[in-house]
Amino acid sequence: MSAYSALDRDKNGFIDINDIRGVYNAKNHPAVKAGKKTEEQILQEFLETFETAHAMRNNEAPNHIVTKEEFIEYYNNISASIDDDAYFHLMITNAWNLDGKGAPKQSWSNQTGATTRGQQTS
Repeated sequence: MSAYSALDRDKNGFIDINDIRGVYNAKNHPAVKAGKKTEEQILQEFLETFETAHAMRNNEAPNHIVTKEEFIEYYNNISASIDDDAYFHLMITNAWNLDGKGAPKQSWSNQTGATTRGQQTS
């Protein structure tokens, strides 16, 4: 829920495109650079990532608004393939910069990596 709260920048209880502008930078995405998609389309696709399983299960189309339920379901599905809770916690902390330290981060294998919210490009 810390990650969800960090993304819900306007604190209205859901994550939409306005919340992720500036958190998820799409301008360097290969499809945007190639002129095949707009930054807006990439941001919408990013939001769909969190909605897909929930929408399919409920026979709904993604609406580009991520609820807490959809976010939790997304990470429940991811966590099912991760054997170690400590690694999952580290992954979420690093992916969403929940400790506020930014890059570089210490990875699970004790190597340095560079993942921050503002640098993600899909």
